[in-house]
Amino acid sequence: MPDTSTGQDMRDAESRDRVPDIVIITGMSGSGRTQALHCFEDMGYFCIDNLPPRLVPQLAELVGINSGVGRHLAVTCDLRSQGLFDELTDTIRQLGEHALSCKLLFLDDEILMRRYNENRRRHPLAVPGESVEHAIKRERRQLKDARAMADLVIDTSHMRTSALRARLSAAFSELTEQQLLDVNVFSFGFKHGMPSEADLMIDVRFLSNPFYDPEMRYLTGNDEKVARFVMDNKITRDFMDAWLRLLDVAMPGYVAEGKARLSIAVGCTGGQHRSVAIANATAAHLKAQGYRVNLFHRDLPEAVAAAAHDAATGER
Repeated sequence: MPDTSTGQDMRDAESRDRVPDIVIITGMSGSGRTQALHCFEDMGYFCIDNLPPRLVPQLAELVGINSGVGRHLAVTCDLRSQGLFDELTDTIRQLGEHALSCKLLFLDDEILMRRYNENRRRHPLAVPGESVEHAIKRERRQLKDARAMADLVIDTSHMRTSALRARLSAAFSELTEQQLLDVNVFSFGFKHGMPSEADLMIDVRFLSNPFYDPEMRYLTGNDEKVARFVMDNKITRDFMDAWLRLLDVAMPGYVAEGKARLSIAVGCTGGQHRSVAIANATAAHLKAQGYRVNLFHRDLPEAVAAAAHDAATGER
């Protein structure tokens, strides 16, 4: 079997070179700085909005950037920070002196005039009596030098948020777009209430219930005997084939739309046997597909406690 460690080491090195410790986001007002900051937040960056550039080095030290915790920082800066270009230049130089890598992201938009007309909003930097058109032209002149020094310029004129997210993740994330989707898979019991946070929910109460077997009544779907009972059933096999094929179709669509979080709920009567086994199998399948999956069993502690009480008292 060929040794792939060297290739992986090279990819890891490329990722470290590509992903900076700090990203400073600036650009035209209305070009999507806030949406960009949300994208960085979803990528795991520590994010601060509208921070004067001169405070970036102190903030980096405060939150432990480049201290071995693997954390990155993203901040937005705009012309409300007077002397923006000079501050940016000094800040990037200071960060370099402290061995902190920094990249400047500039967001532009060529149809800002139309956007302000459609939204009927005043330009945030306009002085009293100044037209939106004049404020836009003035801001563009003042940002000319900052734009020229940017490591990456993105024109958001006709860009959807999902496309902006994809562009930013490709440039500034160690994770793939698929890994950026935070997937929560959990089991639950209908008798304990419907989950309000589920994006996808599947009811597996049609499957044979291990509860009616005295040897499995007080076990859970995490126990091998129960898992085999649930998963080796022909109906379950047919269901899982259809269920996983559905997920294989739907999941790439959620990724393409730039969805940040997805909750998948699997329910049975008590949340102890069938839903636990099916949730485990679902999570394992998605992990094998390269998704970042969090697995938990919402009602299992309560179900186990109830089962222990019933076993002790001889109820049921």
